[in-house]
Amino acid sequence: MNIEQARFNMIEQQIRPWEVLDSDVLELLAVVKREQFVTAPYRNLAFADFDIPLPHGEHMLSPKIEARILQELAVRKHESVLEIGTGSGYMAALLGARAQQVLSVELDPEIAAFAQQNLLANAVSNVELAVGDAARGWPANAPYDVIVVSGGLPVLPQTLLEQLKVGGRMSAFVGDAPVMKAQIATRLNETEFRIVDLFETYVTPLRNALQPQRFTF
Repeated sequence: MNIEQARFNMIEQQIRPWEVLDSDVLELLAVVKREQFVTAPYRNLAFADFDIPLPHGEHMLSPKIEARILQELAVRKHESVLEIGTGSGYMAALLGARAQQVLSVELDPEIAAFAQQNLLANAVSNVELAVGDAARGWPANAPYDVIVVSGGLPVLPQTLLEQLKVGGRMSAFVGDAPVMKAQIATRLNETEFRIVDLFETYVTPLRNALQPQRFTF
């Protein structure tokens, strides 16, 4: 397998056609080595349009979704980021390359250890990992400039929105199977938020995510 050719094909054949045209994002995807963040049995599929499995039923997001979210959030060098759902650590590494500081919270200790190993191996120094349940936010370090929810949410918790700074942005995958909406929420002021739908997809829901009220008969 020609790794660099596979990486080039991922960028040109998957990611550009998904309206990811930001040259900084495309360059970053060429630099941060995705194959070094996947589990060993799936290394040859690191660049495929595929949700690569992680332990305990979790998955990495596909490359085109990661790239599109990164582009839409437009993270800047002075900003602080909260990521909810560390997974393999790859998205945290991408965010770390653009932000001042990233705090990534993972519920599963085994997955968090795998991510920590990957980040250390790739010399990512501005990402801090925490083990815990951040499905409704992580108030200890709030407010944040950017929040990235790397798992599905049946509903968007108000508590999570309120952990954004004014002008801050949050990405989330909201809804139920079979289709969720990828959304960007921007805090306009102390009480108002703008939510934009980007595309439809399905992402494994976060464990312990807030559930909507459902009617029972």
